[in-house]
Amino acid sequence: MAAGELGRRVNEEEYRAYLREERAAFARVLERYGSRTPDRARAEALTAYPYEPPEAPYRDLVFHDEAWHWAMLHLHGERYWHDHPELLHAPREYEEQYEQQADRPNPPPPTP
Repeated sequence: MAAGELGRRVNEEEYRAYLREERAAFARVLERYGSRTPDRARAEALTAYPYEPPEAPYRDLVFHDEAWHWAMLHLHGERYWHDHPELLHAPREYEEQYEQQADRPNPPPPTP
């Protein structure tokens, strides 16, 4: 889970950072594996990862799986791993990009 331990509520700054990182990773997957334009990929990422207010009961739930998994569900549907077993695990290229992104400092969070 990108946001830390499952069930641990994150503060607003952490939440916005995770949201930004996961949106970017999701969009990269859509561009690379879904042939989306950068603008369309970003728009779909915003829809897939909407900002939720702090009082939302399942606010952090989207972080329990990596963006790779959510993007594959988005592109190929439920049980994508049965029709496309090669997509069950993210390729090393994705993992490297994800790790590099996590190492970069985050820009100031956008206004929801």
